[in-house]
Amino acid sequence: MQIFKNIALIAILAGSGLVATAQKYKLPDAHNAAHSELIASQENISNQVKVENTQEFLDNLFKDEEEPEIDIYTEGWNSKRVNAYAGAVVPQTCVIDVSNFCMPCPGYLTSQYGYRRRFRRIHKGVDLKVQIGDTIRAAFDGKVRLTNFERRGYGYYVIVRHENGLETVYGHLSGFLVKPDEYVKAGDPIALGGNTGRSTGPHLHFETRFMGYPINPMAIFDFANQTVHTDTYTFDKNTYQYPRNFDPAANVEYAKMYQQQYIKNNPNAGKYAKGKSGKSKTYTVRKGDSLSKIASRNGVSVKQLCRLNGIKTTTKIRPGQKLKLK
Repeated sequence: MQIFKNIALIAILAGSGLVATAQKYKLPDAHNAAHSELIASQENISNQVKVENTQEFLDNLFKDEEEPEIDIYTEGWNSKRVNAYAGAVVPQTCVIDVSNFCMPCPGYLTSQYGYRRRFRRIHKGVDLKVQIGDTIRAAFDGKVRLTNFERRGYGYYVIVRHENGLETVYGHLSGFLVKPDEYVKAGDPIALGGNTGRSTGPHLHFETRFMGYPINPMAIFDFANQTVHTDTYTFDKNTYQYPRNFDPAANVEYAKMYQQQYIKNNPNAGKYAKGKSGKSKTYTVRKGDSLSKIASRNGVSVKQLCRLNGIKTTTKIRPGQKLKLK
């Protein structure tokens, strides 16, 4: 009975228009057309974004803001002076890589860096024993800046500017094996040893400079052991004149080894080893000499000098005095 009552009620409501009927809604035609055009204008994103295009974008993003690479072969390059950096701004300190090196020659120290009283000036390099015609080699990779001649100074000399920021000077040469602007690697032959310019005997005058500052080569090189002290050298305006671990005794021992090897490789070098007619070799003292300087220069010890000449380490020597060396 309840069912029939419900049906009757629905019929009455429908007749009165109070029952809601389901309606179908749809978007306006203008909206549908705009939506279709939007979809039609879209492209496949895979056609737009590619790996190589993205990498090219990243590579060029800050291209205009990068610092230009410094060309070390420009500043003062055409200068005919040993110091080509006059007026340049030099940093207080700078770490220099000296790991890729070659000893300029195998000779031992005959004169150190520092003030020379008899010349009243600074000796801005070291002197290394060589014979005329011995091969002189580039200490580091770089480019030859200058080959020149000074009658009252370096004689024939070569200057090489290196990739690590140093310049090296090789003086008193007998000949050149390179030309300006020529690139050389560490160990390449660049000149021949000699006795030109202001020189009292065959030797190589060797300088190491940073932006014109003459560094003590003994701060970089351990000549007695034919190597560098460390792989890097820290230039400092306050300490560039100081040596590192210089041992006169080690230099004397190396000088003996060098002389023995030289005699072995040059059987006719009796004059170099013993002096004329096999007599004891002597040395004439010059102004500014000391026993330690004479010993180092001639490959003997101070103790030997004293024993051979009957003197003490405290004995004052005078210019013109002759000392036995053998």
